[in-house]
Amino acid sequence: MAVFHAFRALRPTPEKAADVAALPYDVVNREEAKSIGDENPLSFLHIDRPEMDLEPETDLYDDRVYEKAKENLDNMEEKGILVQDQKACYYIYELVRKGKTQTGIVGCSSIDDYMNGVVKKHELTREDKEQDRIHHVDSCNANTGPIFLACRYPDSLLTLMNNWKDHHEAAYDFTEEDQITHRVWVIDEDEVISEINKEFAGIDSLYIADGHHRAASAVKVGLKRREQNPGYTGEEEFNYFLSVVFPYDQLCILPYNRIVKDLNGLTVKAFLGALKFNFELMLMPGFPCKPVEKHCMGMYVDGQWYHLKAWPDIYEKKDVVGQLDVSILQEKVLRPVLGIEDPRTDQRISFVGGSHKAAELAEIADRTGGVAFVMYPTSMEDLMKIADENKLMPPKSTWFEPKLRSGLFIHKL
Repeated sequence: MAVFHAFRALRPTPEKAADVAALPYDVVNREEAKSIGDENPLSFLHIDRPEMDLEPETDLYDDRVYEKAKENLDNMEEKGILVQDQKACYYIYELVRKGKTQTGIVGCSSIDDYMNGVVKKHELTREDKEQDRIHHVDSCNANTGPIFLACRYPDSLLTLMNNWKDHHEAAYDFTEEDQITHRVWVIDEDEVISEINKEFAGIDSLYIADGHHRAASAVKVGLKRREQNPGYTGEEEFNYFLSVVFPYDQLCILPYNRIVKDLNGLTVKAFLGALKFNFELMLMPGFPCKPVEKHCMGMYVDGQWYHLKAWPDIYEKKDVVGQLDVSILQEKVLRPVLGIEDPRTDQRISFVGGSHKAAELAEIADRTGGVAFVMYPTSMEDLMKIADENKLMPPKSTWFEPKLRSGLFIHKL
């Protein structure tokens, strides 16, 4: 059963919330972060990407980067931009994108639940990325970015959440430049807090939708703190990590598309011929091809769009991972035809997630004479099934939109 508890969030004052709120650290690069930070001194990227405030040549993993993160965080708290709540609360976080709403509850998950499999994973993590966030959490003495979780919400919990929204004013309500609206309500009544705690105690599994590296790092910091405090009781804040839990059926997974810089020495004719062993190919003249069902994908090469549909015999007897479109592409095209053995490390392949238009992918492919693949998005049902079976997805299988904002909730350890 899931342990999910209320906490005293360090968070922006209402008039500063829109300025503080920032995209997650791992969806903006160094240059983008600096551009945003230079324009907005209150952006939480000054904490999550503090290298923007140091010399351009500073190594991303230099100790000074983490020291600057703490300095910037402390400074925002000292100036009253961030204020910690006086009592432990839950928080409702609602995001609206293109008319679609997802509403979840913000609280803290147990590091023990992560270790014993109640909080379930579906991706591998990289040691260098883990170490970066470990140092960041340890230096700031806080979880600065929420882990994006999902579960099967009980109807009673949905009703409780909706009733609170209907009868209370939102603490934050703002729309960003990307036209995504963010609303937050503070649940501060003891009776309701107790009821939410009981509701989560009846949930068997929480699934990491996004934030595997942040979760792994937060857990390792918690374990480190336990070693440093052998008399710990289990109630200390370092035993928990910041999370937002959404109903799985409200979430939107967008495709994670692929672009390969070249055709591995093949002519276009030979490349197309190699695909016909595993796919039905249909030329789509005049417009980009976007797949509308599983086991299909769009492909752009040499000025032409094609629709690819996998032959059933290449996936029907596969397990849930083998049936993913990203797995089919890797096993039947990227590895044997284009020579991409490890998409995690091969510099010839790039990944484009989110709502980028197919025409943008075609432009990138044209620059190098390569090929672009437009994928059909992975489903939440497949994600949860893979996690339930303790299996792993291929890299870059899911892209969630909208992205949660960092800076609206900080969990102090």
